[in-house]
Amino acid sequence: MDTTFSASELERFRHDGYLVAPGMASTATCDAMLAVTQDHLRREVQPVEYEAEVGYAGAPASLDAPGGRTVRRLRSAYQRDDVFRQWAEDPRIVGRLRQCFGEPVCLTLAHHNCVMTKHPHFGTATGWHRDIRYWRFTRPDLVTVWLALGDERADNGGLLVIPGSHRLDISREQLDELDFLRPDVAANQALFAQGRAVELKRGDVLFFHSGLFHAARRNDSEVVKTSVVFAYRGESNAPVTGTRSAAAGDVELG
Repeated sequence: MDTTFSASELERFRHDGYLVAPGMASTATCDAMLAVTQDHLRREVQPVEYEAEVGYAGAPASLDAPGGRTVRRLRSAYQRDDVFRQWAEDPRIVGRLRQCFGEPVCLTLAHHNCVMTKHPHFGTATGWHRDIRYWRFTRPDLVTVWLALGDERADNGGLLVIPGSHRLDISREQLDELDFLRPDVAANQALFAQGRAVELKRGDVLFFHSGLFHAARRNDSEVVKTSVVFAYRGESNAPVTGTRSAAAGDVELG
């Protein structure tokens, strides 16, 4: 079992802010996660986040509007089923993250910790943002691990990234009130032009830094796009007391 990045992979991750590990999750693992996901979607097993609650452009105006109860994510994936817990603690993930952080790893339960579902028609686009815009830790240095349970492309709402953007010094004027990159700022237009789609096959895993700017379009296919997403920190990078980041606890993974 390969539990580490190669030296060149680690260098590329640090430079670009993201890296794809092809085929890390087996077909059986993806099938098991997808079965639980589809069951919980059908029964609306709480906690969930609906598109109407996100408030992004084009989202249904309320839960009672057409598409208002379209599920954007199943929250608390780690607590939902053993199949998600086993994946979150997979030694191949933990070993790679230990390389990235240079210390033992913790899974944060306050952020991500979800199954993201982008539905056709009502699954809204997401503007360019960094996850650390609303995370509060000692250092803005966390890693998201994103598993594709089906193929992901730009046209079905797959992730877009700006390589190396985790290393950029972004001014306050470039961001709107929600810390999304403003499309009316010239400097941002140059950044948008550098964006690229991260195409994933079923079972591929995307590792990306919490400071990497990323976005996603609507799902223009006829199939729900499903991804399992967890966020991790180094042991010494504690959440700030009294913030949402400290509210749900962590899982020490060594």
